[in-house]
Parts: sequence; C-alpha cells; structure tokens
Amino acid sequence: MATEVRLDRSPYELELDETFAGPELSRTWIPHYLPQWSSRERAAARYALAPGGIRLRIDADQPPWSPDVDGWLRVSSLQTGVSSGPAGSGVGQHRFRPDLIVREAQPADWRYTPRHGLIEVRLRALADPANMVALWMIGIEDEPEHSAEICVCEIFGRDVEPSSARVGMGVHPFGDPSIRDDFEQVALPIDAREAHWYAAEWMPGRVAFYVDEQRVKVVDQSPDYPMQLMLSLYEFATGPEPASPADRYPKEAMVERLRGWRPVGPSPSVLLT
Repeated sequence: MATEVRLDRSPYELELDETFAGPELSRTWIPHYLPQWSSRERAAARYALAPGGIRLRIDADQPPWSPDVDGWLRVSSLQTGVSSGPAGSGVGQHRFRPDLIVREAQPADWRYTPRHGLIEVRLRALADPANMVALWMIGIEDEPEHSAEICVCEIFGRDVEPSSARVGMGVHPFGDPSIRDDFEQVALPIDAREAHWYAAEWMPGRVAFYVDEQRVKVVDQSPDYPMQLMLSLYEFATGPEPASPADRYPKEAMVERLRGWRPVGPSPSVLLT
C-alpha cells in the first residue's frame, strides 16, 4: 500500500490569496483569453463575482474566441500576464499552432508571474460533457523556449461521475526542449462537482500534484523561468450552434479561492505594473 504524502506549506509564504471578493475583479487578472491570437473584445471572459467566489460562465450566445484558428471553441478565462510582438508577427504566448499570427498586439503586462512555489485552487467542475475547467500555467516567453506548461488540474465534464473523476495534471513542453511531455488523467474517488483543492508544488527539477492536500502525482522535471496563471472554462462545439440545448445555459464553473505561495526568501513573484 502506497504511503500517503500530505501537502506541507511550511517551506512557503503566502503572496497571493484571491477570494474574488469585492464589486470588481482584482488587478491580478486579465479577463481575456490569449487575446494576441484574436482580440480583447472577442476573447473577453464572461463571469460573475458572487458570494463565495467567481463563476466563470459560458452563455448560449457566446461567440468562439478565435474561430479561424481554434474552431468553435468558446472560452471564459482569466490570466495573470500577457505580451506579444506586433500585429502580423508570430511572436506571442502559448503558440499552440505553428501558423499563428498576432491579430491584436499586446503590450507586456505582468500581474503575477511566480518562479517556483505552490499554486492551489479550490473549485467546482461541471459534469457537462461539452465543457472543461482548468488551472494551468504557461511560461511568459521572454525567450521562445520559456514556453512550457504546468497543468495544475484539467477536468472534462465527460470524466465527472457522482463518486469519481479523472483529473488531468502534469507538464507539456510546447517550445521548451528541456521538458518532455508528462501528463496523465488521474482517477480519483471524488465528486468533482463539489469543491475540492487542486495544487501544484513547483520546485527546481520537480513538480508534485495534490488533490485535497494528498499527493497524487510527481513529475521529476520542471520549467525554470517565470510563469503566469491561466484559469479557464471551455466549451467544445462542432459548429456555430451552441453545444447544448438552450435550457442548459449558462454553463458555470465556481472558483472559490486561489492561493499562490512563494519559497521563503527575499524575492517576491508578484509584479503589478
């Protein structure tokens, strides 16, 4: 029987504690999904600040965020940084296709960009097979190879059952030759429609993943540069019509709290400009 390993926060100090309280979204977040590959208007998140957290929302009338490069995918997402080259260039974060061209230039704007530490979120996923909710991190790409991803959690509605769920976690290299792909969907005895804590402890050479403070996966490699957070709700569709009947909207994922912890030391990760 495997030994249970619990999350130890003692090597860290809290630097970000987001409860999404207040009448407006905090300055930490940019409420537009990879706007360089689309536009801020088209990639704008739909959300509501509510008692107990933020509700990321997909509406029946919501357009796809970038239909010519990403099909009919609809997204409501928050991120903690953005930058790109000029319009018409290929320089931009999370270049998920080699032919991507910047449509709307984004000046560098770094809100929260840790380099190692502990990132954790408490959220409620959807059981709708058309949807997925995720917390992930991408390199800020101050250099092209600084582009790997750490996926803290990725939960497809099709993988959510009343007493079990498969939760995706791990790392993807994208343009970072020092990282090999190591990602899996971990089967867990939880109802992901209820609130659970999902965390990634990001250390030099290693990332450990936790659910409700219990370690469930370890990756023996890690990016070694600043990364930004991406908090996203997706809906997958095959055409211009909504993916579900009208009475199923709005689709909502509830995020109750998000915390960022830095290793104890003198250099903060938060860069508010």
